[in-house]
Amino acid sequence: MKLLKAILPLMLCAMLACKQQSTAHKTAFSNPILYCQTVKQLNDVVLENNFPPVIASRNYVYANIAAYECVAAGDSTYKSLYGQIKHLPKMPIAQIGKEINYSLAALLAFTKVGNAVTFPEGSMMGFYEKLKDMADSVGMPIDVLQNTIAYSDSVVATIISWSKKDNYAQTRSSEKYAVQTSINGRWIPTAPMYASALEPHWKEIRTMILDSSAQFLPPTPPTFNITNKNGLYYKAVLEVKKFGDSLTEEQKHIADFWDDNPFKMNVVGHASYATKKFSPPGHWMNIVGIAAKEAKADFNTTVAAYTHTAISLFDSFISCWDTKYKTNTARPETVINKFITDTWRPYIQTPPFPSYTSGHATISAAAAEVLTAWFGDNLSFTDTSLLEFGIKSRTIESFRKASKEAAISRLYGGIHFMHDNEVGNTMGTKIGLFLVDKLKFKN
Repeated sequence: MKLLKAILPLMLCAMLACKQQSTAHKTAFSNPILYCQTVKQLNDVVLENNFPPVIASRNYVYANIAAYECVAAGDSTYKSLYGQIKHLPKMPIAQIGKEINYSLAALLAFTKVGNAVTFPEGSMMGFYEKLKDMADSVGMPIDVLQNTIAYSDSVVATIISWSKKDNYAQTRSSEKYAVQTSINGRWIPTAPMYASALEPHWKEIRTMILDSSAQFLPPTPPTFNITNKNGLYYKAVLEVKKFGDSLTEEQKHIADFWDDNPFKMNVVGHASYATKKFSPPGHWMNIVGIAAKEAKADFNTTVAAYTHTAISLFDSFISCWDTKYKTNTARPETVINKFITDTWRPYIQTPPFPSYTSGHATISAAAAEVLTAWFGDNLSFTDTSLLEFGIKSRTIESFRKASKEAAISRLYGGIHFMHDNEVGNTMGTKIGLFLVDKLKFKN
């Protein structure tokens, strides 16, 4: 009897441990932080391999949609994007009677699609194997793991096949942008890289929800006129120079925080080296994760918010790039150097594409509307995204305020005119509101 009393607690503990082990796999992958970490894996691949902002938005959108479709398949309160994204094919249906862990399926699908749309080959597969190892460590039955992988792979195959029809491959061999240095007010490459025009055919990429790249066209920018001292254009040029010559420490921090230059060329004497940061869409992917954590969002809500935001970034980039290469407007640096002083330099480095409208202002405003729809207009949090690059954090009082700060940062940085930022913010807001109205994630 004494022996029985002694071992009974141990037996109960062992039974409880077995029960916990047998059910742990059901919840182990539904932690939203795990999804945020998975997105960060892709973000790091994008960073390390110098994907420019517009292409980065493509990487994020397909990976997130693949994950979301797994979520929607396993949760009847969410609806597929099939029928909402008009060219999205119907997703595979899971076999009845086969147990699937849909959270793990989402993580695996994100990782495999992220691997397929980036390079080098296999860059995400190390993390993919870690997810499978985790399934084994939490005691997921082998048949459940096999069912989950099989279903995830069927979604991956569907998404990858669909992604190949978006005209991206065709634009890789499109005609190069013709630089016309003889026409004042037209975009030309800038120091120190003098890089070729970035993705001049991006408007040809298939949109997700917008009818076309030209659905939301902004007004015509102010006409180039550097001789009329009272004209809108000349005043805009002087405004950029004035700010650049007298930046406060706060304005410098705002410019640095939202710089998001994925490949900055630094020139010191005869030596040059590059430094990398997250691109604008990568920065907003980080913001989604931080906001979801602050809002205590569950796994499925977090995946849906990432996906909706990724779609807004993707479509708003296509829209903005349509405008950029229709207007082909010169950057402030070019105009100031030619007509005012050839020694002036912007605080941050000018990127290699036309000025009107601001891409950062556009995509930030679109993302802000989507995130406001998910988490409200008064979710305040600290954005720690830039700490790993030595840039101190900023407080985000609301997504809309953050988008306006991102827009004005381009004026402080000296790379955009005020009208680039203001009109970009307006157009991005329109696109974001349109996507909130058109895309329904809940049944």
